[in-house]
Amino acid sequence: MPAVDRDFVHAVYGNFIYVLAFVLILTLVLLTRAFRSIVLPIKAVLLNLVSLGATYGIIVFIFQKGHGSSLWNISATGAITAWIPLMIFAFLFGLSMDYEVFMLSRMREAYDETHSTNRAIELGLARTGKLVTSAALILMFAFLVLSSSPGFEIKVFAIGLAAGIIFDATVIRALLVPALMALLGKWNWWLPHWTRRALFIREEKRERAPEPALES
Repeated sequence: MPAVDRDFVHAVYGNFIYVLAFVLILTLVLLTRAFRSIVLPIKAVLLNLVSLGATYGIIVFIFQKGHGSSLWNISATGAITAWIPLMIFAFLFGLSMDYEVFMLSRMREAYDETHSTNRAIELGLARTGKLVTSAALILMFAFLVLSSSPGFEIKVFAIGLAAGIIFDATVIRALLVPALMALLGKWNWWLPHWTRRALFIREEKRERAPEPALES
């Protein structure tokens, strides 16, 4: 039913760009308030988009092009069902951002304690690496089990999520996030004054060391 499919695609993706823009802007605002930085939220959003793009590339390579789809008893589909990219975006963007917030919150805390970016990266990864990896493996295996269902659309959806989650947890969170933060250095924690005022972020108050008493 080509006409029905065309109407469905138009209805679902016609205003998708506005939905995407709303999600990204809201994410930037919330993360800027949480991390007291404008650089970390921008990096988080860009890397999440990279993770989504890689996931879409994987499902196209496997199922649309047919490279390895025989493992799931599916021949090359030639196209991806219209609802699958949208659902992968909804699931994967939320899960990826959850990992990002978990890691960066620990790094922010470590930076507040040590005032060293390298030490913050080290402590943040040490405190969250095992948990993020374990959670990603659990979800990956759960979606791999789901991919054994008879419906070919569910197979594509499940494999896309499984591949996206493990790619995000390893390549993005374990490699690119710390590497980029190490390169950015002190700029990771930069927050313009106008942003601080616009988002009602309180100024940090540093306690002054007591002055030594004068000897009589």
